[in-house]
Amino acid sequence: MQNPLPIHFAPLQGYTDAIYRQAHARIFGGVESYYTPFVRVEHGEIRRKDARELKPENNRGVHLIPQLIAPDVEKLEQIMTLFVQKGFKSVDINLGCPFPMLTKRHNGSGMLPYPDKVERLLTTAISRYPEVRFSVKMRLGWDDAEEALRLLPLLNGLPLSHVIMHPRLGKQQYKGNVNLQAFEAFYNECRLPLFYNGDLLTTDDIRSLTDRFPRLAGIMLGRGLLANPALALEYRQGQPLAPADKAERLSRLHAELFSQYAALLQGGDLQLLTKMKSLWEYLLPDADRKARKAIHKANRLDTYQLAVNGLLGTLR
Repeated sequence: MQNPLPIHFAPLQGYTDAIYRQAHARIFGGVESYYTPFVRVEHGEIRRKDARELKPENNRGVHLIPQLIAPDVEKLEQIMTLFVQKGFKSVDINLGCPFPMLTKRHNGSGMLPYPDKVERLLTTAISRYPEVRFSVKMRLGWDDAEEALRLLPLLNGLPLSHVIMHPRLGKQQYKGNVNLQAFEAFYNECRLPLFYNGDLLTTDDIRSLTDRFPRLAGIMLGRGLLANPALALEYRQGQPLAPADKAERLSRLHAELFSQYAALLQGGDLQLLTKMKSLWEYLLPDADRKARKAIHKANRLDTYQLAVNGLLGTLR
């Protein structure tokens, strides 16, 4: 088997916040870099929460790469001012977000049909911040996979550290299958270090993909790592964790998240319960159905904790 590629943790709004990143890095690890959910300008300002999430004291033990999303140079510079103040030397530019509320304003994948806008955004970033290494996270296009191919001459000519490709169209959001044929066309012409992102849920998925595309420089995992927090570690070490070890780590992860969110959130038990239950939208989807149902039905923290303990007990 070839040497394992570096694993990068994809940004997922509402999930991969600073609390989650630190806990995951400490208890599971196996991840080269953690990317922040994109920072954006709203009503002329950057959200305080986004700025707080970037503080070094909130990301101990984590190699953090902040991500920005911007439809124009002015907003990019506003966000970059914050990133530079925080001392970041690597920044990812989001050209992949598929959510219509943002794409209709030419954010994320909504910018891909407009190569002139992409060129202005990227060339301005690179020229005005020479001390920063920029990467791009993108999709095949908004509604046409040729859009990414049309951008490749521009991308290949820029000193980007890497490109992360999620091989869906923006208009698909997360529906349907990834398009590996279109990804292969991009892969064949891309001269930059290329990372793959999208629908990798098991170590076999990762190995099958890297066998097919041996020149890949990295793998980015998102929902697969939220479902199995050990996935990066298991891939890197070449074998699964023992069931008892994995259950113990999951228990520690859950306990730390519960404690940290309880200290942060000010909305009482209901807010904390809602936050914790949201983890189970992805976590351990193949676990005992009855135990998962008990978690989702819990309407008090004590019944929630009992349900979680019951489910984790089935894993040992």
